[in-house]
Order: sequence, then structure tokens, then C-alpha cells
Amino acid sequence: MKINKKKRDGFNGEKLISLPEFLFERKPKDDFFLNSLYISHIGYFPKAAGHYRNRPKGCTDNILIYCTDGKGWFSIDHEKYEVSANQFFIIPATDLPVRYASDTMDPWTIYWVHFTGRKLSSLNESLSIKNLISPKTIPFDEHRIKLWEMIYTCLEKGYSDENLNYANLSLYYLIANFLFPQKNIELTQTASEDISDQVIEYMKNNISMRLTVQDIATEFSYSASHFQNLFRTKTGISPIDYFIHLKIQRACQLLALSDLRIKEIATAVGYSDAFYFSRLFNKIMGSSPLDYKNKHRI
Repeated sequence: MKINKKKRDGFNGEKLISLPEFLFERKPKDDFFLNSLYISHIGYFPKAAGHYRNRPKGCTDNILIYCTDGKGWFSIDHEKYEVSANQFFIIPATDLPVRYASDTMDPWTIYWVHFTGRKLSSLNESLSIKNLISPKTIPFDEHRIKLWEMIYTCLEKGYSDENLNYANLSLYYLIANFLFPQKNIELTQTASEDISDQVIEYMKNNISMRLTVQDIATEFSYSASHFQNLFRTKTGISPIDYFIHLKIQRACQLLALSDLRIKEIATAVGYSDAFYFSRLFNKIMGSSPLDYKNKHRI
């Protein structure tokens, strides 16, 4: 029988974003989110065979993990809990040793989010988060998944104040969805995707290309000027700036999750000049690609 090698991440089809600490370090001390709740990491691990995390000193964040398929387990100090599909648990910030892993025979699929803030302890006390350490079973709700995906997609689009505010405000709704599943209201599907959705998908599928506004406009049978105005109206940002943010987000994922060299990553996101890529990365992320890689690699 094949034995799965233990690993933190790197699963086929996974999604993972770790927000740079400087995003919040630059905020004023009276910032709303610093003094309440904000997302520090968010991810999705499908059929995560071999998934294993050992946190001998605990974690300064709350960790919410939602299992939609398969099985797994977690332990706090020396107390172990089994987890199965349609169950979630929240590990409150603690300095006790924490471990969690997928089942070796039936590995779990999990959506997860780390969140923190200066009022985290107050939240944990007022909502009795400690009572949610034991896994809780909840009915499957497609809206819950869509809500997680909206938060992830918003962060994936870049770290503007608007995106951060939207994602972190939506975090409250996500938490409420888990804590009060009986209060959930079925939401109807919104109208069909508009041109911006189609363009964004096109950009993602051509992340290694150096596309111009004219290239994209031609693909969707628009004049360059009309397309640019239409896209900016829908998204609040120019198509090229949006495309650059998608490239940098993809570069962050490759830096954290692959063994590719900086030059190879630059090429993968459409930049033949690794030095230009490094300057652009530093401008957007506030650190060099190498520093980011060293900080976020296992």
C-alpha cells in the first residue's frame, strides 16, 4: 500500500493566499479591522492526501476548517477529535500544541481560513468559540461555498483597501454562516456573467502572455477605447492593471508553493526580464520575490 508523504500544502487543485503582514502593519493603530477581525490566510485543499500540520507552539490566529468530503482529525494539547464530511471546527488562538491531518485512507477536502485581530479574545469569549473545538455537523449549503469563493476571489484580485475591506467584512458573514446555520437564507443565483467576468477568465487562461488592451478588446470584438471604459466601469481598475495584479498573485502562489527559480516564475507570468519582474513585484507586494519566497516557503 502506498503511504502518503506528510505535507502542509501543494495539493492538486488547491487554492491558497497568505496575506503579507505589511498590509496591516502600515495601518493606523485605530484601524477598524486591526481592532476587530481580519483574514491572515485562506485556502482550499481538495482530496488532501498526506495533509499534516504540526504547530507545537499553537497559533496566534483562530483557525476555521470546514470539511466537505473525506475524513481527518485534529488535536489540541493531547485531546484528539475525528472529523468527517459536513463538519467544521474552530481552533481558537492558543499557545497549546495543535496538530491536524487528513485521513490516510479517505483524505479530507477542506475550506479553511485563519483570522485574527486585537479583539479576537473578546470575540472568542462572547461567541463561546471554545465550545466549537469539538467538530459540529451542519447541512451542506452551496451558498456557504460561494461566500468563501467570493472572499477568496476578492483577495485574489489584489490588496487594495477596497478589496481588503470587502473581504474582511464578508468574513463576519462567513463566520455567522457556520455559527448560525439555522438562520441561513437561500439566495438566488445572480444574473449571468457580464463581459468583465469573461475577460477575467480570459486573462487567467493567458497569464503567461503579454496582452495589450487592443489584444483583449479584439478578442471580445470591442474597440480598445470602448472596452477599456467598459471594463473600468465594471471593476474600477484598468484592464492592464487588473491583468498585472493577476500575474503578481499567481507569482505569489508559485513562490510559496513551487521550487521554480525567480527567472522561471517571471517567465510563467509573462515577463522575460526577471529584473523588471522583480521591480514590479516589489512595487506591488512591498518585498522582493526572493524575500517573499523565503518568508512564505515551508
